[in-house]
Parts: sequence; C-alpha cells; structure tokens
Amino acid sequence: MNYLDYILFPVYVAFFYLVFAARRKKYTDPLLKKYHLQGFWIKVLATIPFTFFNSKISVGDSFVLYWLEGHNIFKLILQDPDNIKWLFVKGKDFDQSLLADIWNLGYFNDENNYMVARIVAMLSFLTFGKYFVINLFFSMISYSGVWRLYRFFYELYPHLHKQLAMAILFLPTFVFWSAGILKDSICTGALGWLTYALYEMFYKKQGLIKNTFIILFASYMLINLKIYILISYVPFFSLFLILKNVNLVRNKLVKLMLGPMLIVGSVFAGQQVMKKFQNELGSFATDGLTDRIKGQQENFKEQAKANIGESNFSLGVDFDGSLSGLLKMAPAAVIATLYRPFLWESRKLSTVLSSLESMAMMLLTLYVLMKVGLRHFARTLIKDPTALYCILFSILFALFVGATTLNFGTLCRYKIPCMPFYVIAMIIILDRHRHRQNSLKPVVAKTV
Repeated sequence: MNYLDYILFPVYVAFFYLVFAARRKKYTDPLLKKYHLQGFWIKVLATIPFTFFNSKISVGDSFVLYWLEGHNIFKLILQDPDNIKWLFVKGKDFDQSLLADIWNLGYFNDENNYMVARIVAMLSFLTFGKYFVINLFFSMISYSGVWRLYRFFYELYPHLHKQLAMAILFLPTFVFWSAGILKDSICTGALGWLTYALYEMFYKKQGLIKNTFIILFASYMLINLKIYILISYVPFFSLFLILKNVNLVRNKLVKLMLGPMLIVGSVFAGQQVMKKFQNELGSFATDGLTDRIKGQQENFKEQAKANIGESNFSLGVDFDGSLSGLLKMAPAAVIATLYRPFLWESRKLSTVLSSLESMAMMLLTLYVLMKVGLRHFARTLIKDPTALYCILFSILFALFVGATTLNFGTLCRYKIPCMPFYVIAMIIILDRHRHRQNSLKPVVAKTV
C-alpha cells in the first residue's frame, strides 16, 4: 500500500455513505434507521484493521493471492486490451506463466480462488487497483446482504431488535472476517440476499421478477465460491418456509395433514436435485463427501508433520472415511466449529478474538440450557420454525467445517456464516421461555 490508498479510502467511504444514506431515507422505522447507520460505520471501521492485519501483520490469501493476482490481471488488461479474455475464462484455463507470484502456481485450478481474483480485477477499474479501497468494496458487498439478513429477522421478531443487532451486525469475528477481500465477504452478502429474496417470494408473495434474479445471482456466487454453504442452508430454510406457510392454514386438520406431506415432498425433491446436479456438487455430493473430508484431514496432518501448520489441531477422533465414521466424528466436529479454539489453544493474535467469542458462545449455550431446560429447549425447536432452521443449519454447517478444517486460523474464518444463526437460535429459545414464564405468573398469583 502507498499514500494513495490513504487518500482514496475516505473518498470512497463518503461515496458509500451517500449510497446507503439514500436507502436509509426510505425507512420509516427509526430503529431500522439507527441500526442501518450503526452497522454501516462498524463495517467501515472493521475494514481498517482487516487491511492492516492481512497486509502487515499476518499476510495471507487476501493480500498475496486474491489482491496480488487480481491486480495483476487488471494490469495485464491495461497493457493489452485483448487480455480482457482472462475475466471470462475458467481458472484452470488461465495462463500460469502470467502469474504475479510463482508461489501462487496451482491455486487457480480451484475456480473459487479465481472467482475472487476476477472480482478484484474488475473492481480495480473502479478503485485504481488499491488494496485498501477494494477491501472497502468487499466489506460493503457483505454489508448489503447482512443488512437484508437483519431485516428478515427483524420482521419476524421486532421486539428482539437489540439482540438481533448484536448477533448479526455487531458480532466481532463475523464483522471482521467479512470486511475485506475474502470469499467470506461475498458469501455472507450472498447468503443475506438469498434469505430475504426467498422469504419475499415464497412467503410474502412479492417481487417475483426481482427476487428471481437475486436468488439466481446469489446462488451462482455461493455455488462458485463455497457450495457447502448452499447445501447446508437451503434445505433448512426451505423447511422454514414450508412450516411458515402451513401455519397460515386455519383448519387444524388440513394443517396437520399438509405439514408432513410438504416436508416429505420437499425432501424427495431435494434428493432429485442433488442427483441431477451431482457433477456440479463434485466432492460435496453424497458419494464424494466422505472422501473429501478424509483427504482434507490427511492434508492437515501432513502440514502438522512438516511444521507448516503450527495452528493445526486434532478432533481426537479417527475418521475411517465411512459415513458411520462421519457420524462418530460429528459431535467433535460441531464442538470444534462452535466452541474452539479454547483460550489455552490460541497461539496467534488471529485466533485470540475468535477464542474469546467461542467461549462466549459456550457460556451462552450453557446459560440457555440451564435456564430453559432440555425439554423446553427441544419443544421450542418443534414449535418455532425459525429457531429450528437456524439450529439445524448451524449444526450441519459446523459439521462440514469442523470435519474438514483442522487449523484454527482457517477455522476462525470458515465458521463465520453459521455463527449469527446459532446465536439467533439461542436468543429465540430464551425469548420464548421468558414469554412462557410471564404467561404463568397470573395463574400462580391466583392459586396463592
């Protein structure tokens, strides 16, 4: 980075402020206006430490792969307009001799890596190729979707506006790791837009054309960047939509019959879609999932032996590559994603913040379980479609990430999409318990 980064950054902040302020003027709810403004500034401020951390303190993929190679493609196009073809080819077809850094050889064989570099190259035409400013663009892309996610939950639980803001807009690692050039920034933004568009189309029955476009584009980004987010999210959000629509039916008998029929039908439809898109799912399809997990774990073990991955850890469970072995490993994988690294396992600055947050997650879980009790915890999940889909998505996603990511530094980033949903599930369960307790108070008073 040079002096131009520092000059341009506030200029582009002012630009985004005006863009989001124009949107904010359309809100009539003062709470939405307040949180929209607060969320914007928190996201802007998070871009600053993200930029310095990834370019000065712990240089990683954000700087030496995505920005470096994306900026390189941008320069190649400036030198020769014919090189614009590199924006439209697949990563495996990119001429490796044109790489800015020979150490990045082979990374573009994974299309998700090339997709981020491609986005950086395109944004470079708007930002003079400056790392600081492009980080801001990625941060704002993320915030646009994250705000839609907040709007979605706020419509369902307006009385929990403060708790939802803490879970979605202010959650430290969620904000930090989606504040710059990473896949996670695009994915969190896409997930938020996808959620809101699906809800508007299939529950509120609004904006068919607009929401169809949003759903297709958000799904395209998730498929190309982190398809396992889509795989673990859409089935449970679909279940949520089914249950919400069933609740609109007034006839209890029809509702009782309709619910199971729609759920079974959606499961069957999901299986057919999985079969049809077997090739697109690749190693995340049923047949290749256990092989992928086994391969990923072996890679991390080799890194640990070579002392390359000093933040690598073990789940404490041997995985034999079978589906039954995956089920045995599931509790350890889910715990690793949601509650690790523990404080004594943090050896780097990059994992300290995550370990503090993980400890807070564990304490929150224990508090809710002790306050509510296992029976009412389970009952709330059955009665509340939102809490059910949030917890199911969190657990399945945690299994995917925990089983394949045996490095704390990587785990801190990879787990962020599920963290707000897990916290929201805890918030909803606690809220329903409080309502139940309050409803019992008058009855107790009469009997005394």
